[in-house]
Formats: sequence, structure tokens, C-alpha cells
Amino acid sequence: MQKTVLISGGSRGIGRATGLVMAGQGWRVAFTYRGDQAAADQTVADIHAAGSEAIAIQGDTANEADVLRAYDETISAFGGLDAVVVNAGVVAPSSRLADMSIERLRTMFDTNVLGAFLFAREAARRLPAHKSGEDAAIVLLSSAAARLGSPNEYVDYAATKGAIDTMTLGLSKELAPDGIRVNGVRPGLIETDIHASGGQPDRAERLGKTAPLGRAGTAEEVANAIAWLCSAEASYCTGSILDVAGGR
Repeated sequence: MQKTVLISGGSRGIGRATGLVMAGQGWRVAFTYRGDQAAADQTVADIHAAGSEAIAIQGDTANEADVLRAYDETISAFGGLDAVVVNAGVVAPSSRLADMSIERLRTMFDTNVLGAFLFAREAARRLPAHKSGEDAAIVLLSSAAARLGSPNEYVDYAATKGAIDTMTLGLSKELAPDGIRVNGVRPGLIETDIHASGGQPDRAERLGKTAPLGRAGTAEEVANAIAWLCSAEASYCTGSILDVAGGR
């Protein structure tokens, strides 16, 4: 039976790459996006070209009604749900904590923590009833920043990802009796446009050279790790946090 994955923030970057990788493995793909309809439409078209089905659902993951609608539309379109990738997140320009405004902090924590918790909470509610196989999977996107702290750049972002690590560990124990595996992925310096949104479009290329592997990673390399954790090949993995960070 063909399985279905729902990805938050799936129109660009790691989310888009994950949809394409999993579509190539036979998954049907639903994903949310906040505002860039052109990017969402292109991702749907590319998944169709890969031979799979896809739907794009506009909404803000920090808005509970939008999150509920994303699950409703996914299950209505595909009849079930087998994996959820909690990926949507934001970053902000480099700053010391002393200089961060309350508006920046609220946006960061609303999207990266509250939004992630809402999306994961709904997965915990829906997956037991709608999975098509014996098990199901949730993968939460953290960051190597959770280990490194990101001083003088964005300790707020790093802290939000530390919260994701903690949720991964706790939620994995809550949902294991229901046959739902919960794992995390901590990307390092990855070539996506999130760096441009933080005011440093060359950040991954520039700092990637300092990683032990000597380069930045690609969104597809992270997507392959996510897809593996969603697959039956990772059937004995839960509560794991996988670093995809080039040795950093």
C-alpha cells in the first residue's frame, strides 16, 4: 500500500528536497507552505513529474486552525497518513541576545517552538488512527546549532532547536506503545536559502569549509536521512537524533 507523508514547510529547502526524495521512493506527499505559492506550485509539479501525487496546503504552522486544516486536507485527499516531518522554521539576522527585540524573539519562538509543537501534537493525535501499516514515523528538524549555541549569531534560534531535541526524546517515549517512531535530524551548514533570510546568503559556503568534511551539505543529503528515518529500514530507531553536519 502506498504511504503518505505530511511535511511542514515543504515548498523550499530541506522540506522541498524531502518531498522529492520521498516521492521518488513511492510516497504520496502533502506539504504546507506559508506564502510563496509559486514555489509551492513548482514543488507539486516536480513531485508529479517524479511519478507521485502531491498537494500543497497554505497556512502558518503557528496558527492552530491552519495546522488542523493541513491534517484534515491530507487525510481527505489520500485517505491516511503514515509519516510527518516537522520542518518549518525561521532564522533571523545575526545578533547578540542583548540586541534582540521582543518582536524577533516572539516570531522565533512562535514559529520554531510553538509551531513545531502544534504540528507534532496533531501528528500524535492523528497517526494512531490513520496509519496504513504497522508503524508510523515522526521526524523533527533540529539543528547543529542546538549543540553549538550560535553565539553572536542567533542564540534564540539555537535555543528553539534545543527545545526540538527535548521534544524528540520525550515524544518518542510517549508514542512508542502506539507503534509510532519519533526521531530528530540535526542539519549543519546546508546550502539553502534560509541563510539569505538571515542576511548571510553565502554563510553555508563560507563556513562549510571549516567543517571536518571541508564543505557545506546539500538539502538532498539531509532529505535522504529524513526519508530513511521515515522508512521501515529504520524500524528499530526511535528517540534518536541524527547529526547531518559534516562532522561539526
